[in-house]
Amino acid sequence: MNQKNNGVTTTRLINTPVELVWKAWTDPTHLINWWGPNGFRNTFHVFDLKPAGLWEFTMHGPDGSDFPNTCQFVEIIRNQSLVFDHLGGMHKFRVTATFEKSGEKTQLSFRMIFDAAEEWEKVKAYVPKANEENFDRLETELKKMN
Repeated sequence: MNQKNNGVTTTRLINTPVELVWKAWTDPTHLINWWGPNGFRNTFHVFDLKPAGLWEFTMHGPDGSDFPNTCQFVEIIRNQSLVFDHLGGMHKFRVTATFEKSGEKTQLSFRMIFDAAEEWEKVKAYVPKANEENFDRLETELKKMN
């Protein structure tokens, strides 16, 4: 994990081919199962995977709280990178996920850059751990997909 002034990058070598990791990220029937930290579940309202397409969903917290989210896809390069802007609920940031083939494994990098350093300051105590939990949940979903 690498923390910047207004964001964080989380990386992991995943023991799954890049094509399957990409599918877990871009197929909403899989993404809905793992997106978010431990204890969260999701309801997807819109998932339009194309540049300028929207991804609207509600994250349901373990305490019953609902967190509406709106994202807009910026760039999609199949099996290589996915860029989207998180426009709302609570925080505004850009996500750049890169998928690099490493033999039969995938080097996954997940970078979150917040629009303002002040926004990053509000969440930096829990976002890095939440990102690791998200990766753990992704790996669990990938095992089901194999």
